[in-house]
Amino acid sequence: MRGLIIRTTGQSYIARRDDGMEVECFVKGNFRLRDIRSTNPVAVGDYVLLMQKNAGEPYFITEIEPRRNYIVRRSTNLSKQSHIIASNIDQLALIVTLQHPQTSLTFIDRCLATAEAYRIPAALIFNKIDLLPDRSELTQWMELYQSIGYPCVALSALYDALPTDLFAGKRTLLSGNSGVGKSTILNALFGEEYARTAPISDIHDTGMHTTTFSQMYFLDSNTAIIDTPGIKGFGSYDMQQDEMSHYFRDIFALSADCKYYNCTHTHEPGCAVGRALADGRLAASRYNSYLSMLQDTTENKYR
Repeated sequence: MRGLIIRTTGQSYIARRDDGMEVECFVKGNFRLRDIRSTNPVAVGDYVLLMQKNAGEPYFITEIEPRRNYIVRRSTNLSKQSHIIASNIDQLALIVTLQHPQTSLTFIDRCLATAEAYRIPAALIFNKIDLLPDRSELTQWMELYQSIGYPCVALSALYDALPTDLFAGKRTLLSGNSGVGKSTILNALFGEEYARTAPISDIHDTGMHTTTFSQMYFLDSNTAIIDTPGIKGFGSYDMQQDEMSHYFRDIFALSADCKYYNCTHTHEPGCAVGRALADGRLAASRYNSYLSMLQDTTENKYR
């Protein structure tokens, strides 16, 4: 029997069978012994095969179908392993806020680079714009990422209508720091309180986790949204140093004019990326994010 994993609960999973029924299922003990590099052997978005010996007994996952794609972060508990955020997705929608809390440009770039590495289209949703006394910085950020080729939307999820065409017919992963409004956006899309929300911490101006486990919600049979716990950072898991520039669209485009084919864009003569940085054609924030991810690969660390 085939099923789609739509929720993780830590100890078990919820799968939607092909007949539409949702059932709780577990991973068989010997399943965990296979060569699985991630801390979670099964992720939301996985298609699995289910087995139930007798009616009324638990369902067990016996096999995971090959994934079309997936997106990972380095596990914060086991630094040498990855954590699969979701699989078989059509796009990543990164929720960004300039205030309460402030999303850093480095975080945005790391997220976008990770999406590029796993060949997942990405879009940026700038939320809570009603809290901005001056929107000049918002304009600068949006112009930067639109110039690179990433769709950008600016809104206040509490008051503005959401661009449903951004999600229609796709399986979208919502991601972002805690407190940026992922659950609020989810509730606005569905017109009711699907996900809990919580106020921002006054002490650190950061969000408090209200989403504990990943879960997939369906707007219709062809449109699904995956809500995930807030993510503090993306590391350069399984990314090679000589490939890092490939995941920065603007840097990769400029690198075609570098003198050396294996230029790292850090010190080499005749580096087109360095020239573009010097004359303002490449944003310093993007280059600094690139350098920080290079540092991750050389020191094998997570940020």
